[in-house]
Formats: sequence, structure tokens, C-alpha cells
Amino acid sequence: MAADTSALPVLAPPRRRPPWILTYHSVGDPTDDPYGITVSADRLDEQLTRLRRRGLTGVGVSELLRARAAGHRGLVGLTFDDGYADFLDEALPVLLSHGCTATVFVLPGRPGGSNEWDPLGPRKPLLTEEGVLTLAASGMEIGSHGMVHRDLTALSDDELRRETHCSREALGRLLGEPPAGFCYPYGTVDRRVVESVREAGYTYGCALVPGPLSGPFALPRTHISHADRGARLRAKEVRHRLRHRSGGPGDAG
Repeated sequence: MAADTSALPVLAPPRRRPPWILTYHSVGDPTDDPYGITVSADRLDEQLTRLRRRGLTGVGVSELLRARAAGHRGLVGLTFDDGYADFLDEALPVLLSHGCTATVFVLPGRPGGSNEWDPLGPRKPLLTEEGVLTLAASGMEIGSHGMVHRDLTALSDDELRRETHCSREALGRLLGEPPAGFCYPYGTVDRRVVESVREAGYTYGCALVPGPLSGPFALPRTHISHADRGARLRAKEVRHRLRHRSGGPGDAG
């Protein structure tokens, strides 16, 4: 007689480990950098060389997610936050020389402005609208970093909507189509912010350490600095794999 299994719990399939996504900011002279967010072009070249030797190719986040859904391996996500103008002359040639692409998260409310949100400086110019279009034409993915770089978790509902919805609309007018991705300024996110990003029509959202949230609207990333060379870079990958063995308890997408 067969055993009655109708009362047994239905086990959900295990969640997949989130993809490895690297976070860059400015590419240039790292000597005057109180926040540790500047990587020289030579160091970026060295880091990409090490990844390529291991059979990894850097791509934008949308391409990375599509490839994972199709079962393809050998890719790592590359993201550049804030939309610094130095990407054009310093980062872009290095990426193209390695056959890599990236997602550049820009601030449509500050075209040609500077990083005024960093009180310690130094001041760095941001991409103009023409620069953003140049990057898009070169094969880089353009995503939104909000309108002007604010902590979204501290905003009113109306202010939050402007940063999420209006930034997507502004980039859509500039690029001819709205961006797929959003990056949370300062890497901070909560469920209310995630819901605003989802409602705005994005298909994914990038954080740094999203805490209990998980899923395509709370993708974790690894901060990369000028100090990250062979052993440190490998250690950060191992830490990512250990920290995100499963999708986590609080799926945000």
C-alpha cells in the first residue's frame, strides 16, 4: 500500500546565489580620495586582466541577468556609480580593450554637475547629457542612480517618487527608452524604496549590502578599491559566495 504523502509540506526550490557584481565609482588619480572610491586606469586594467585570465568577462547588469537566466556562466557584473565624467577617458578605453561592458548609473538631475553630496571632496565633474549618450552608443548600459543622489530611505513619498519615477522618465527622454536598472544611492535600501523602484518600471535594483532583502530589486554588490589586487580581489569573491549561499529570507523581487 502506497504511503499517503498529501500531508507532507511542499518544499520550495532553493534560491540561486545572486550574481557577483563589482562596484566602481571614479577612475583616475586615487591619491586624494578620502572615501576610497577612486581606482586608477592602470589598476582597473590589472583587475580586469586577472578576471579575464580566470575566464570571466565583465558585462552590464542587464546582460548578466539575461545570461544567468539562460544558464550561461563565465560573466561578472561591472557597475560604475554616480556617473563621473572620467569614465569616458579613463575607464571606457580599458573596458573596451578587454572586450567588457558595464552599467553606468547616472544622475539625470545633475548633468555636467559635480559630486556635491561628498562633503570631504575633492570635487569631480559628472557626465553631461552628451557624455551619457556617448557611453550608450559605445555599448555601455545606462541606469538610474536617482535624480540627485539622496538617501532614499529618508525621503517622503513624494520625494522618493521623484528620485525613482522621474529619474527613469528623464533618462527615457534622453536615451529614447527608459533604463532597466536602478542603483540605490549610498547602497541603502528598505522595502518602501524597493516598492517605489518596482512601481517605476525598473526590472532590477542594485544595493551594496541589502540586509534581509533579496531578489532582483536588492542585488548585492562588492565594492572595489584601488587596493584590490590579486589576493584581495579573490578574497572578496569568496566572501560574496559565502555570504550569499542562498537568496536569503526576504525576497524583494
